[in-house]
Amino acid sequence: MTFLSPRHNRTRLLPTLLATGAMLAATAGAGRAADAQASFTPAQRQEIVEIMRNALKTDPTILSDAIAALRSNANAAQQNAARSALESHRGELTAPTATDGVLGNAKGQTTVVEFYDPRCPYCRKVLPDLDRLTRENRDLRIIEKVIPVLGQPSLIASQALVAAFVQGGQEGYFRMQGVVMNDSVQPTVERMRTLATQAGLNATQLVSDMNGAKVTSILQANMELARAIGLDGTPTFVFNARQIIPGAVSYDDLKKAIAQNH
Repeated sequence: MTFLSPRHNRTRLLPTLLATGAMLAATAGAGRAADAQASFTPAQRQEIVEIMRNALKTDPTILSDAIAALRSNANAAQQNAARSALESHRGELTAPTATDGVLGNAKGQTTVVEFYDPRCPYCRKVLPDLDRLTRENRDLRIIEKVIPVLGQPSLIASQALVAAFVQGGQEGYFRMQGVVMNDSVQPTVERMRTLATQAGLNATQLVSDMNGAKVTSILQANMELARAIGLDGTPTFVFNARQIIPGAVSYDDLKKAIAQNH
């Protein structure tokens, strides 16, 4: 078996090492049951190990290059999976449901979906930027989907927001959002009762609806869609079902992504 020198043709050596490593990993687990002709001999495996060891001693950057290549491949695979998921759920990500809060132009052609947790500090911080974006872009609509991912307090706050929508539609939802997202007190059912009163809603009805079938089904649908697109944190933004940006993001980055996915 012929191998390249570790001092030369590093661009070609890297994929060779990665491929060899993959073959060794495969033969280690399956070689005992495979055809002997398809396996390396012990002497060949030892030769491979020695060459890899010497290559890493001579040029340690090979390892960092290999790690970078593996990360790049993982990122590419993740992006491909994300694109596939977005395409599969395009309808759900480009048109609001009857129970989604919508900022901006409800009939706008540029759609951003925000998945958010009302207890998430980054979700709270980005609210003024979302308002600003919809003021500046009259063709923009931002669909808000509440997902409780931060434990029981988040679930209580999320239930209250959806119950506010069930009771008062868009207006009731945004009034409740205004008090919930600016409240520093730990969410409890009684606290939601107080905030509902502050928002001008029927507090008794809201508390009753929080654990009702309609609120539960809305939150479950939001969570199922979030899982389907591989969401792993809040906030997460989806732009015209083409691009996902997870986590905290600046006003300028949001504006740029909106322009790119118009």
